[in-house]
Parts: sequence; structure tokens; C-alpha cells
Amino acid sequence: MNRISFYLLFFASFIFTTAIAQVDSSENDLEKELLNQERSTPAKLQKPHYVMSTFKATHIVNSQTVESLGQGILDFRISHRFGQISQGTQNFFGLDNATTRIALDYGIKNWLMVGLGHSTLNSEDDGFAKFRLLRQREGHGMPITLSYLGAVSIHTGPAPIIIPADKTYYFSNRLYFTNQLLIARKFNQWLSLQFMPTIVHYNLIDSSKNSNNVIALGAGGRIKLSNRIALTGEYFYVIPGTESINNIHNSMSVGIDIETGGHVFQLHFTNSNGMTERTFIGETTDSWAQGQIHFGFNISRVFTIAKPKEFKNSRNNIW
Repeated sequence: MNRISFYLLFFASFIFTTAIAQVDSSENDLEKELLNQERSTPAKLQKPHYVMSTFKATHIVNSQTVESLGQGILDFRISHRFGQISQGTQNFFGLDNATTRIALDYGIKNWLMVGLGHSTLNSEDDGFAKFRLLRQREGHGMPITLSYLGAVSIHTGPAPIIIPADKTYYFSNRLYFTNQLLIARKFNQWLSLQFMPTIVHYNLIDSSKNSNNVIALGAGGRIKLSNRIALTGEYFYVIPGTESINNIHNSMSVGIDIETGGHVFQLHFTNSNGMTERTFIGETTDSWAQGQIHFGFNISRVFTIAKPKEFKNSRNNIW
């Protein structure tokens, strides 16, 4: 595909996605009415009222959120990170170079989500499982939503140059593991924040001067600007002395979420070229201060694979 065809496809997809956006005010009114009825019900008869839509997507930019797919929902995701904008017209401000990740995420239960993906960067395959452990409630109930993310990635490309010619590059050398807590709170209708303590383990590192365990503290958030648009951002601070490679920089990303007909189209700028925890937390070598910024986007398409129980006896052919 040449450059002109790519841009036409990209902007046509964006215009089409925006065109299908719908403003369903009746749905919001129904939700408010149900909420008022619930609050008027005696406390003994009320069910817990959980906070909804702490974030509008399962990712802020690169990092995951506490949001999970519903049971039986499949999410097909395509993520792009282009080259450095500072490359100028020579590489059309980075658009001639691209790193891509294609993934399938699935909701096994409302509290359990799994996913598989492949990235062109380092020919990396990855998989994860995300468990929701606590859920924020309105009033004086649980004040936060807490999820645990466990992920593994496999370097499927050729052995790195750090492997001497007379040494064997074992399969275990290709493995990387991530353990992460996602702690989020929706403060009101327009502000949500998330804290993300993370450990990324490398089975193989460049030298004894580096660490097998990258320890990072991440923070992210969402500011709702309108019913359809939100400003997002995330930042990961790597604890000094735990770097797995030299010349590492902290990952920082800012973006815009555009909600279109129940789906979210994400546009953003970041200094990270990778899209897995191992790459954007532990291997970001570009710097915002030096103008090494990448433009990128995330697109997802959601499918209902398993019919919810409440629709099993329904005549609704959509399900």
C-alpha cells in the first residue's frame, strides 16, 4: 500500500467512525430513572450500586485500565505507533515508519479478561489476564476499583547481539513477565485517576550492571471534556537502579479519546514506540525533551460471541 492509499484509508476510517456516532439521550434518562428508583428502595432491598465507566476503554494509551470486557465480548484491536515527528519531511514526520500491534481480547467473566497480541517491534508475542478484585461503589461503600494484571511476552526474533556466538539462546531467555496492580477511582463525572505499581521481569539482560526486575510507578487519568471527548494521559517512573537497559527514559503519553456510537477511537502522542508493558515501561529510549515524539492511535471493534443469559429466551435477533 503506497503512502497516498494509506492516508486515504486512515481518514476515511476516521470519518466513517465519527459519522456513526449517536447521541442517545433516552438511554441516559432511563439510567437516571432507574438510579432514582433504586435510591428510593429501602436499604435492605437495595443491591450494591457500582460506579460505571471509570474509563471508557480498556486502555488509557499504552497502559491498561481497570475496565474489563463483559462476559462473552470479543475485542479486536489494532494499535499503531509511527516514527518520530522530528524526522521531518524526509519520513513525512514519522508516518512512513510504523510499529503495529494486533490483538484479540476476550471477557471470560465480568471480572476476568484475557488477551493475546503480536507486535512488529521485536517480533513480540504477548498474552495477559486481568482480574478485577474490588469495585468502586457509590456513597460510603468501596472507594476504589482494584484489578491485577499478569502478562507474559516472548521475543520471537533472532537472538540479540549480547548472546556470544558460542552460547545457546534458550527459549527461557526469550521470556518477559509483568505483574501490575491497577488502582483507580472515579471522583466525579469528569475526572478519573489511576495508580499503577509495576514489576517487569527480564529473564535475560545485557550485563550485570542492569537489573532483571524493572520496578516502575505509573499514574494515569482521564478528564472528560464533553459527552464524546476526553483528554487522557499516563506516566511511568522507573525506580533508579532497576533499569534493564542503558539510556532508558520514563514513558509519557497524552491523548484524546473520541467516543463514537459506543466505541472509543484513541489518538495520542508518546515517546514510547512499544505497546507492551515490557517495551513501553522497560525499553523506552526516546525523550520528550529531545523532541523524540511518536504519533499513534488505537482502534477496536467489539463482537458479542456468547449470548448473555438474560437474552437467551429473547426474540431479539441481534443477540
